[in-house]
Amino acid sequence: MTLPGLAGILLTIGMSIDANVLIFERIREEIKMGFSEKTAINNGYNKAYRSIIDSNITTFLTGFILYQLGKGPIKGFAITMMIGIATSFFSSTIITRLIIDFIHNKFKNKKLFLYFFYNSNFFNKINFNFIKKRKFSYIFSLFFLTIGFFSFVFKGFNWGIDFTGGKSYIISFYSPVNISNIKNRLSEDLYNLEIKLYGSNNIIKITTGFLEKKNLDFINKKNLQIIINGIEDSTGFKNTSNKLNLKERSFLISGSYYVDSNIANDIKNSSLKSILLSFFIIFLYICIRFNKWQFGLSAIIALLHDILMIFSMFSFINLLGFCFELNQIFIGSLLTIIGYSINDTVVVFDRIREKLLINKEKNIKNLINLFNSAINETMSRTIITSLTTLVVVLILFIFGGEDLKNFSFTLLIGILFGTYSSIFIAVPVSIDLYFYKSIKKNKFF
Repeated sequence: MTLPGLAGILLTIGMSIDANVLIFERIREEIKMGFSEKTAINNGYNKAYRSIIDSNITTFLTGFILYQLGKGPIKGFAITMMIGIATSFFSSTIITRLIIDFIHNKFKNKKLFLYFFYNSNFFNKINFNFIKKRKFSYIFSLFFLTIGFFSFVFKGFNWGIDFTGGKSYIISFYSPVNISNIKNRLSEDLYNLEIKLYGSNNIIKITTGFLEKKNLDFINKKNLQIIINGIEDSTGFKNTSNKLNLKERSFLISGSYYVDSNIANDIKNSSLKSILLSFFIIFLYICIRFNKWQFGLSAIIALLHDILMIFSMFSFINLLGFCFELNQIFIGSLLTIIGYSINDTVVVFDRIREKLLINKEKNIKNLINLFNSAINETMSRTIITSLTTLVVVLILFIFGGEDLKNFSFTLLIGILFGTYSSIFIAVPVSIDLYFYKSIKKNKFF
């Protein structure tokens, strides 16, 4: 049970609401269509099952790949996420059904209110032409990716030692110190040095790489002594090995984290394999379930869009001077976003599939209207689920501690981009792929 493992539990709390929102939205739709409450409940659950199963399976597959190929704390996160998906599926489809049926049978003569007077029409009157405006979303995404590309060219990424190899030291001081003086003193003797505050103004994190792979034990001891001497020379503080003896004008090396360069290469390779394998399995699953390769390819394009947007954001904030590392935890959160985003996309695709089965339309204009209505009808669920998940991740970002800052920040921007791509990228791209020849021939939207 690691910190990322606990984060997986917190994330599950936010994501588990999705299945319930899907079911309740379906029940509300059935009631508005004039069905009795009992029929609406049955229809609501039956119609929501397919979306819930498809979205949970795609997210679970991502977690499974993360567990198989991930290392260390990432495995803990993958386990908690998979357990969370399984338990939330059981609770939303079985336990809530028992509760709803009990309430309905207990109060047969009273209406089962699924909304209040002030929110009965929230998101129900949306009729935005997403397909017609798709070029604006393409331009926005390209503009943001361009900014990210130039940020990368000028500044690059802040790679953590998980990818470069090296050692990190957590230094606790009795009182705040000037890290600039420490960095100036140590930069002459240490390779690939990085120093930053670590959660508190009297705790710093020092990360250094290794110039050579031989005699690492000797190099570790040498670097440690360089750090101790450098801090003592630049601050006047004295090193102590006992936390209880941390007193005025003293400091303590309270923790360290070492990654061999060979292990760093393993992490790089396993991370790349995880993402590529996730893409392939998701593409295959969607093609089989939806019987259209256009849906599978557009989902992958949307996922690739999300990943590139996240990398663009990290390179941009690195250019602005914010030090968020790209490390193993970052890869874990990146794969989580893949699962979350595809979950969102599958729900919209499922509504399109449902409409295509009912309406055997051949006219391209009517089909485009059908795609638009599917996005608008699922907008309520998309916004509610995204907001609830964002609240959980925001709490994690504020109160989760320094170790989870990278993780929660990646999730924050990933959820925003993932929600955006499901609406403005995945479905419009599927339209462009589906009707490419007709669109090129008839420029009516």
